[in-house]
Amino acid sequence: MAQWNQLQQLETRYLEQLYHLYSDSFPMELRQFLAPWIESQDWAYAANKESHATLVFHNLLGEIDQQYSRFLQENNVLYQHNLRRIKQHLQSKYLEKPMEIARIVARCLWEEQRLLQTATTAQQVDTHTHTHTHTHICIHAQLQSGIDTFKHIQMNDVLKILPSESFITFTLIAQGSKVQHRFSVLQQIVTEMAGLLSAMDFVQKNLTDEELADWKRRQQIACIGGPPNICLDRLETWITSLAESQLQIRQQIKKLEELQQKVSYKGDPIIQHRPALEEKIVDLFRNLMKSAFVAERQPCMPMHPDRPLVIKTGVQFTTKVRLLVKFPELNYQLKIKVCIDNSRKFNILGTNTKVMNMEESNNGSLSAEFKHLVSSAVTPVFFFRSTEPNFFGICELCGTLLTHSLPVVVISNICQMPNAWASILWYNMLTNHPKNVNFFTKPPVGTWDQVAEVLSWQFSSTTKRGLTIEQLTTLAEKLLGPCVNYSGCQITWAKFCKENMAGKGFSFWVWLDNIIDLVKKYILALWNEGYIMGFISKERERAILSPKPPGTFLLRFSESSKEGGITFTWVEKDINGKTQIQSVEPYTKQQLNSMSFAEIIMGYKIMDATNILVSPLVYLYPDIPKEEAFGKYCRPEAQPDTEFPDPGCGECVSGNIVHSGLE
Repeated sequence: MAQWNQLQQLETRYLEQLYHLYSDSFPMELRQFLAPWIESQDWAYAANKESHATLVFHNLLGEIDQQYSRFLQENNVLYQHNLRRIKQHLQSKYLEKPMEIARIVARCLWEEQRLLQTATTAQQVDTHTHTHTHTHICIHAQLQSGIDTFKHIQMNDVLKILPSESFITFTLIAQGSKVQHRFSVLQQIVTEMAGLLSAMDFVQKNLTDEELADWKRRQQIACIGGPPNICLDRLETWITSLAESQLQIRQQIKKLEELQQKVSYKGDPIIQHRPALEEKIVDLFRNLMKSAFVAERQPCMPMHPDRPLVIKTGVQFTTKVRLLVKFPELNYQLKIKVCIDNSRKFNILGTNTKVMNMEESNNGSLSAEFKHLVSSAVTPVFFFRSTEPNFFGICELCGTLLTHSLPVVVISNICQMPNAWASILWYNMLTNHPKNVNFFTKPPVGTWDQVAEVLSWQFSSTTKRGLTIEQLTTLAEKLLGPCVNYSGCQITWAKFCKENMAGKGFSFWVWLDNIIDLVKKYILALWNEGYIMGFISKERERAILSPKPPGTFLLRFSESSKEGGITFTWVEKDINGKTQIQSVEPYTKQQLNSMSFAEIIMGYKIMDATNILVSPLVYLYPDIPKEEAFGKYCRPEAQPDTEFPDPGCGECVSGNIVHSGLE
């Protein structure tokens, strides 16, 4: 199926991202009209070789003429008009620079492929989850059937022993038949029980090695802003059911032992196989309990819930452990102790010992929450939390349970938070090993596809919107430079967090982290509305604004402000009627502390050619009236003598911000 046809079948959320790819530089209508031909050309090659770009561009104009002829025959006046306008625009803009249109088309096609891949992956995950759930239901039903069979075989009641010189006769009441040969009956029981243990082993490995491991990876992803698909209730139900079945089987094995003590003979199957069966069921139960002991909530400071795994010395943090076996007998029986990796020389202050119980959780799960832990470390390090329960009774089968938190970065000053969080992102993006303390000795490289997903999560996890493909492409260009296809491009840890960007005195991550902070604290409502274009190249900005009427403006983040800034760019006509693109100097957190950005936009005015104050901002791109977009976010109009803050070189007149210039 053609790529364009596949795109049309995507869900609405993906189609919205598709719409953002196209503008007057390469209209979506043209993509629709000439889809098969466009997809058959090598635009990436044309983007790097001018002679080929010229040939492809002229062929494109020819294809437009042919399509125009078809519309002419169909008497489709609207499409004729649109296609003629598109051709005139392409000729005026790209006739002398065909490589530019080739780069634009190549990038759009690549972004389409990436969008398809994202949608396909999401669909596969949904299908995989459904399939696994169905498989577990079937396996569990088979397993429960086997358990039910043995539950009906009550050895004391079912087997009646009649001694004889050569054999013992049994009557199997549950099956309504008499079994004449002790050996064959017991051999059958032992064989079926061994088969049931093998089935349990298979189910257990599936739960612990796949389902539980998958949950732990999802928890990692959720910690760095990914989808919060980390509910443990379903896993707890499965694991509890399996543990109950194992205890039932162990009881049946104990009854075989009782029968052996009453009577036995040479070659007795119970004597030969019971010890191995008991050892197997104990091992299964012990391993299940150890796997079922997990860190349900990773260490996190309550004041920074969106940045877990970063702990400041002297500041309280919380964490929670849970046993995914819901046995009432274990309530208030498991004593948990928080410990530190032995290789790290620092302490945890506060109550680090607690008893697990079912009262603290809303769903009655067996858990323990530590709310008042404090680290006394003075330097940023990774550490691990281990727990050591001591309990008896049923738990004599288990011994000591142990689990670990994900690696944690400890900071001594809150100014270290951005770099600490970057470390958490990089680690959990690239590894699922909970104890890889040498990770940053030689940090592995990441691909742009991985980094792009994580960057989008930084916005979607704390706001209602992630990053669009076009916004991510702009960020990729800042990290990697101009490129037709960023998929698979490698990014080093130093490039992401340590090295300064070209022509700047700060790193990519420092700049982006301050923008994230700016969005969350000052312009969250506007971001959630989708009013902020945010990340956009100067070339793209000019391309989408130039065809618009004067007064059309967009909002974007400053590329020059280390502390995070936002500005607006608008289109206007000079005295000769020539289109100009103007930008105001960026507004930073300091100015936004005094006045909301919506009020700044509503009150912004400049002096026109006749020395009259006018607002150059009329329509938010593409065509939303300014009052409709921002009016609801403004306070009642300020007093005439109130002076509003200016970003730096403007003039304040009667409460209106007056400034003109370029960033």
